[in-house]
Amino acid sequence: MDVFPLLMLVAGSAAVAGAARRTPVPAPLLLVAAGLIASYVPGVPEYALDPHVVLPLVLPPLLHMAAFDSSYLDLRANIRPVALLSIGYVLFATVAVGWITYLLVPDLPLTAALVLGAVIAPPDAVAATAIARKVGLPSRLTTVLQGESLVNDATAITAYKVALAAAVGEGATWAGGLKEFALAAVGGVGVGLILMVPLHWLRTRLRDPLLQNTLSLLIPFVAYAAAEQVHASGVLAVVVVGLYLGHRSWQVDFATRLQESAVWKMITFILESVVFALIGLQLPVVLRDLGEYGPFEAGWYAAMLLLVVVCARFVWVFPATFLPRALSKRIREREPETDWTAPVIVGWAGMRGVVSLAIAFSIPLTVHGGHPFPARNLVLFLTFTTVIGTLILQGLTLPALIRVLPLPGRDVQAQTLVEAQAQNDASRAAERRLDELLTDERNALPQPLADRLRTVLERRRNAVWERLGAVNEVTGESADDTYRRLAREVISAERAVFVELRDARRIDDEMLRTLLRRLDLEEAAAYREENADG
Repeated sequence: MDVFPLLMLVAGSAAVAGAARRTPVPAPLLLVAAGLIASYVPGVPEYALDPHVVLPLVLPPLLHMAAFDSSYLDLRANIRPVALLSIGYVLFATVAVGWITYLLVPDLPLTAALVLGAVIAPPDAVAATAIARKVGLPSRLTTVLQGESLVNDATAITAYKVALAAAVGEGATWAGGLKEFALAAVGGVGVGLILMVPLHWLRTRLRDPLLQNTLSLLIPFVAYAAAEQVHASGVLAVVVVGLYLGHRSWQVDFATRLQESAVWKMITFILESVVFALIGLQLPVVLRDLGEYGPFEAGWYAAMLLLVVVCARFVWVFPATFLPRALSKRIREREPETDWTAPVIVGWAGMRGVVSLAIAFSIPLTVHGGHPFPARNLVLFLTFTTVIGTLILQGLTLPALIRVLPLPGRDVQAQTLVEAQAQNDASRAAERRLDELLTDERNALPQPLADRLRTVLERRRNAVWERLGAVNEVTGESADDTYRRLAREVISAERAVFVELRDARRIDDEMLRTLLRRLDLEEAAAYREENADG
């Protein structure tokens, strides 16, 4: 097996994604553009997007990490808008886009048009949420977009299976489709509920961080495979497990959390970079297989379908935002007031992604009786152009739209006050516990060490309050900022001495690694506090 093309893909994607961090262009868009350009560079191999790799091997870890980092409490508080988008909108888009495509394209069977509708129905909110965080979108809108991205793939995949069964002549009915959807949803959630408690129990019982992180890497694949094995939704199983484990991650020891965070950040970075680059690299494959449709005819269909996809989201989002509030007093009382800006942002954040392409490439070549699937090549082309079109059109303009609209900004001062009060309460409780422990003779400490423990607690408590107060007139730093900067300078000086001692053969490499790890942990603590404060 030739692994060089795979290494080229991973290395090139990572390099482009890294470069994107130094530009105002969102990384997904730059990766897609780089893929489009690279697809016609001589010597670049052809990368076919294999649905048997993307769906079971790439989608589960991305969904798991998104669910793990999401707030279960925030999602529960916004379950109504999330459900309306992740289930209601996807089904609406499947039917609406499919029906209009059926009217638009001559000789295209309605069943094949509905397959296309299901394929391009789910937005890929990876790019949208990345942009939302970068430009400071209000937290409730970010939660809604994240929640939509966690569930909408499951809805789309199930809708696709139903539409495909009808297209290939397996006698699917609407009643049968609804039954399959219900079974897939209930089954996926059920598998997740069954797995989440024993998996969390195992995570808390393993004491070796390496074993714990090995288990962490296996969890999304185990949940996905277990659900798919019983013909349930693997996507929902992964999401349920990820939400539960993320909600209870505080029960896992600190070493595992530190290592797990670093490992998953790297994996997510690589996978997201690769999948967006793969989107652009599909251009030659899609154009080559276009078949009997000419470039102008296919381009016309693509432009019309892109317009339909963009408009259909607004047609759903605005009524789904305001009608429930108008009809239900309970919703008005329980949910915060909203205006027209929120549905505009949610409506425009409808970029499609790699899941749509992966589903499209899984469409079989033939239907019942061995006949070719109707207009399969055109479906692939329209899926590709819709993904590219939404990423470019909406992805490039979404940051500007967010900045222009009169959205309520985040109250940094209020958030800092809440953080300071929480830290104050925790530090006071820690001090009381320390006093209790020091009264026991078994915990006797020399006074300087006891004072050092109290000083650490006091500094942690005062650090947040100092962000609200005066800063150094020369440097603009708070006292705690200066403390951390000087601490890191001192650690650097110690590190340099340890290396000199090793080079002079006064200590060996094993001792050097031990001493450096101790300093690394101290510097990591200062670095984390600095980023949390900033």
